[in-house]
Amino acid sequence: MNKTRIIGVFDEENTLMAAVNQVKKEGIEINEIYTPYPIHEVIEAMGKKTRFTFAAFLFGFFGSAGVLAFLYYTSVIDWPINYGGKPTNAFPSFIVVTIILTILTVTLASLFTFSARSAIFPGKVYDLPDKRSTDDKFVIVFDKPTVQSGTDKLNAILHEQGALEVYEKELNLKN
Repeated sequence: MNKTRIIGVFDEENTLMAAVNQVKKEGIEINEIYTPYPIHEVIEAMGKKTRFTFAAFLFGFFGSAGVLAFLYYTSVIDWPINYGGKPTNAFPSFIVVTIILTILTVTLASLFTFSARSAIFPGKVYDLPDKRSTDDKFVIVFDKPTVQSGTDKLNAILHEQGALEVYEKELNLKN
């Protein structure tokens, strides 16, 4: 479903952060912020929390448990081979393989989770609010129906804080 969005374009990181702080102070909800490189203050200012690190921990925990269970089963239960009187359950020999396969499991599961959660797939066409956000501009997007204080006040705040331009556009964005 397409929604009307208010888009503010900024030239510098400092003016963007000043605008974000002023808009938050006024109680206006920011829909999304696009930057050409990651800015940690923007993520903190938006107040979005992620459970991705917890998911990666769970992938690692279950991946390492699965690898250890598989190694134990194959070397102790299914095909125990006695080499010179060595014990079949030689745990130290499992450590390196377990670490490598745990890293592989976390990497692949995290990639799949991120791709599925973000709805990223080959051939998908994404409607960017402003194409310059991938080059050198900083873009703030507001959902027009949720701006209670009025679009004129928001436009004034954005221009006052150094926005190069503020315009409205029909977008089909997530949220």
